[in-house]
Formats: sequence, C-alpha cells, structure tokens
Amino acid sequence: MIVDQALYLGGTRMPCGDLSDELAAIRATGDPGDFLWIGLKDPTQAEFDDVDDELQLHPLAVEDAVKGRQRAKIELYDTTVFVVLKPLRYVEETSDIETGELMVFVGDRFVVTVRRGEAGPLAGLRHELEAQPDRLRLGPMAVLHAIMDGVVDSYRAIDEEIGTDLDEIETRVFSGDPMDSAAIYRLKREVLEFRRAAAPLSVPLQLLHRSDRSPVPEGELRLLMRDVADHLHGVIDHVESYDRLLTDVLGAHLAQISVQQNADMRRISAWVAIAAVPTMIAGVYGMNFDNMPELRWQYGYFIVLAVMGVACGGLYRAFRKSGWL
Repeated sequence: MIVDQALYLGGTRMPCGDLSDELAAIRATGDPGDFLWIGLKDPTQAEFDDVDDELQLHPLAVEDAVKGRQRAKIELYDTTVFVVLKPLRYVEETSDIETGELMVFVGDRFVVTVRRGEAGPLAGLRHELEAQPDRLRLGPMAVLHAIMDGVVDSYRAIDEEIGTDLDEIETRVFSGDPMDSAAIYRLKREVLEFRRAAAPLSVPLQLLHRSDRSPVPEGELRLLMRDVADHLHGVIDHVESYDRLLTDVLGAHLAQISVQQNADMRRISAWVAIAAVPTMIAGVYGMNFDNMPELRWQYGYFIVLAVMGVACGGLYRAFRKSGWL
C-alpha cells in the first residue's frame, strides 16, 4: 500500500493530488529540483500497477519490485535508475541480524520507494530530509543518496556490534572459558548474511560516481555518492575479515575440544590400567583351585593386598610423571 506520497517544490513538501497531473505539472516547470516521492510498503500487484500506470516504469524493474527477494543491485534503464538495497536490523537481545528489502525507482522528477519487511523504515529519513530543503532542492538523486547513505550507515553500526560480539567470543575461546561451538557458528551465519547484503552493492555503486553512464549530475552529488561507496568498502573489508577470523576461531575452538577429549581419554585409560592390576590379581585368586599353594599361606591375603597396592601406586606415579594424570 502507499504509506506516504508528497510533492516537493523548491525543497518544500506540498500535498499531492493525481499522480499523472502532478508529474506533468512539475515537468512543465523545468525546475529539476521539483519532484514527486511515493512510498509503498509490501504492495500487491494491483496496488503497484496503479503507480506503474502513472509513471510508466520499466517492466523488468517492476517485475523485480513485485516479486521481491532480489539481490542487492543498481540497474540503469533509459530514463530510470532501479536500486535494490538490503537494509539490516540488529536485534540486541539475540545478536541476530534481520534483513529487509528496499527498492528505489528514480526517474524524471519522481522517486518511488518500495519497502518489504520491518528493517529500514523511511519515515524518519523523509522527515530529516524535509528539515533540510537545500538537500531536497538537488532533486530525486538527493533522495537516492540519502537512502543509500542511511542504509550504509546502518551497516556501519551493525559492523561495530558484530565486532564487539566477535571480540567477546575470541576472548572466551582463548581464555579457556566454556564455549558452545553453536554460538560461533551462529555468529558466522550472521556475518555471511551481512556479507550477502553489502558485498553485491560494491561494484554497481561505482556506476553512480565514476561511470560516464551515471545519471547523477556532476558536482556535489557525485562526491556524496563517492563518500557512500568509501563507507561501504570499509564495511565490506571488515565483514570479510570477520568471516576469516571466525573461521580461525572456530577451528581453534574445535582443536581445543579435541585436545581436551584426548586428555580426558588419557585419564580414563590411566585409571582403567590402574584398576586392571588388582582386577587381574583378584581374578586369578578367585579361581579357588586346591593346588594353589598361596591359598593356605597364613599371610597370603595381606601379601596379595600389598602387591596390589604397590602395583597401583607404581602405575599412578608413572602416569602422573608422563602427564596422563
């Protein structure tokens, strides 16, 4: 459904009437800073068709927007820029990352945003821009920059949270504190989800500030787009290093578990060997054959106990010396 729509004239928000009439009117003024901004959330095919009929969006981009579940990307059509972003939300209680989907159409005097999921709400961003009319006067591309900058800034905040979680896990693993392998694997999955959201956007973003085909006008907006790209590259570098480090931490943790299991098995084996000596002796003397002369010795019982004690003590000292106990 349409959650918000407005007309921006000279950086000031104005009420919006019929889409086609308003669009024709601002195109006739010749001021590139005037535009129409329509916000949709989880639209159905019929709801999106109403907007498409008025704005004449590219059918391939419309198909992607209706179906959703697209890879992060930037596509340049004849008169429209279509951007798919993956906004993320960090859940403090569970340290999970929730992924949403945000699609942006930027064309001649219009911006259409399509949001799916709860991550990346745009109401706050719209209000911030409306408080800065100078930015809105730069036109639809200024809105695209603000949206991308907001998404990348959220990536940077999540980057710090993941870095903190990783430091805690690394400290616990190498300090010998009890640690569940599932916690390491769960964080690794969150890092991979983070990487799937951020990494695909890196190369297409170059189109907006480097390519000759870029629809972004030369000047301040291109510099701002380059700044967003720099921030995104920093996040991607961190995410890739987190992925490698988590792999190393998981390997070290599994190696620690293996070493601990080997130590436990050595202790068990040592105690079994110590217990085997008196068991063997008791088994021999438990046969009760008449022709066993030791059965009729007055001190035989005590001697056998002494032999058992000496044998067990000797084995215990040997195992302690070798580090098995």
